[in-house]
Amino acid sequence: MLRPSKSSITLALVMLAGGTSACELGSSQAPESSAGVSIDLGGCSRAAVIEDGEDNDHRVIDHSDRGGYMYTFLDEAGSTVEPTAGRLGGTFSQAEGGANGSMYAAHFSGTLASGSTVFAGYGLNFVNPKGPYDATAYDGVTFFARRGPDSTGAVRLKVPDVNTDPDGGVCSECFNDFGSDLQLEEEWTQFVLPFETLSQSQGWGAPRPGSIDASQIYGLQFQVFSPGASFDIWVDDISFYGCTE
Repeated sequence: MLRPSKSSITLALVMLAGGTSACELGSSQAPESSAGVSIDLGGCSRAAVIEDGEDNDHRVIDHSDRGGYMYTFLDEAGSTVEPTAGRLGGTFSQAEGGANGSMYAAHFSGTLASGSTVFAGYGLNFVNPKGPYDATAYDGVTFFARRGPDSTGAVRLKVPDVNTDPDGGVCSECFNDFGSDLQLEEEWTQFVLPFETLSQSQGWGAPRPGSIDASQIYGLQFQVFSPGASFDIWVDDISFYGCTE
């Protein structure tokens, strides 16, 4: 199994409030990954890590009042996704070849249909049974991601909250979650996304509250959406970022 060296992993900088870069926060106390590589979590400890794949199962790490499950999802227009898991009836499985020299990562692949509204993706819930999670102790989320050589790199991170997830009982036009459009490369890259930078897609969704409610978020989703595209997406070391406690 080929594992990337620490030097091959780049950090996608996102400026935080006050003009401080992600690299400048907590670098002296960065916790180590399961393979002993330091990961910048913005001053947070390993308790902020949501999922690193190393237990090689279908559940997020059971700590800090979290313990939800992972799943894949797709449209009804003819797209495909592997593995089929959770909402699609199977059990999510990790794949060998994680970021930061680790053994495992989340991996999903397939082909999108050619319709006007197509999608597929991988997601996780924070608690089981599914419910809201209070993430106000953190500034945002971070994770490592990459694409396969023949895959689209266009991925949207989505963070369902009480106003966009139908389980919140608020939205009349649901699923336009706050998030960020990303472009993945073939090398593992760390993305740091403060909650305050996340936004809804334009032109639809009700309500449109203007900002995410970090006190009631339901999970994370990584969604591909390019009609007709093949996708081969890897995600690892998913964590909250920037502890405010």
